[in-house]
Amino acid sequence: PFPVSAGANQSHHPVEPQHHHHNHQELIGNLHHTYNYLKSTGQMQTLKATELNNTRRAEVPIIFFNRVPKVGSQTFMELLRRLAVRNDYTFHRDVVQRLEVIRLAPERQQELAEMVMDLPVPSVYVKHVCYTNFTRFGLPMPIYVNMVRDPVERIISWYYYVRAPWYYVERKQAFPDLPLPDPRWLKKDFETCVLQGDPECTYSQNAVHEGIGDHRRQTLFFCGHGEECLPFNSAGALERAKYAVESQYAVVGVLEDLNTTLTVLEKYVPRFFTGASSVYFNEVNVLQKINKNSFKPPVSEEIKDLVRRNFTKEIEFYQFCKQRLYKQYLATQLPLN
Repeated sequence: PFPVSAGANQSHHPVEPQHHHHNHQELIGNLHHTYNYLKSTGQMQTLKATELNNTRRAEVPIIFFNRVPKVGSQTFMELLRRLAVRNDYTFHRDVVQRLEVIRLAPERQQELAEMVMDLPVPSVYVKHVCYTNFTRFGLPMPIYVNMVRDPVERIISWYYYVRAPWYYVERKQAFPDLPLPDPRWLKKDFETCVLQGDPECTYSQNAVHEGIGDHRRQTLFFCGHGEECLPFNSAGALERAKYAVESQYAVVGVLEDLNTTLTVLEKYVPRFFTGASSVYFNEVNVLQKINKNSFKPPVSEEIKDLVRRNFTKEIEFYQFCKQRLYKQYLATQLPLN
């Protein structure tokens, strides 16, 4: 049968990193690339949707969406809210924290897992937090869902998000005693930050301690709460993250291809996502305005390429998630065998 752990082949046949803007042709190209790769390695004959479906392993109809920041998840949350009414489930999200703590000590992990399991069924629970293993605490496995985004686009998005005027207005309203940032810091653009070797934009390999709210590690949300998940762009964190995606996550969507993401969610997690595409695309004009940062200037491809050199493992993880999503999509397009 088709091996559930397809990650083994990943290192030999990676999907080529895409360096330019994701247009429709390119996404179709990615799909063809995955299709041809699976065909040439003989995996296409044995591609089965059931083998790629972790939803059937979940023991309770509760979605645990441990959302990655700056991956269009605000828009996604609005979609989940609307689907809650349509598909009759309850929607819960964590309150805004003064300091987002995404890595929790084991006892905090257990409290979180117990709280989620106390929700009425069916439910969706959303929180910025690392992958949390519920079965470790003798609790049933939920349906794990998440989203990823091109890692370099994501850090640029974060860089300007924390400098946007409304970000501080909102933070100040919630927490009045927060100091205002230095205007020089606010005015510094990403390109200058990279070219001047500013610590904020250096992204050194295997670095463990940077400032709070550092968003260079997308893998952290899949690797888990352990110390071994911290070293930036490390092989260990990458392998653990890939393993969690493959063995635990029902669907990891890709921001750059919402079309395929929503189709796969509808097929693999129908109880919650039936009608997702139509709700999204018919009400998308309302949704798209959420968190759109008009203060974000364009960043040149040269600078992006410079930064990409330090994000090799993070990019590999993103490509891996993308390839899995396309595999899941292709499996649903085949005649049932």
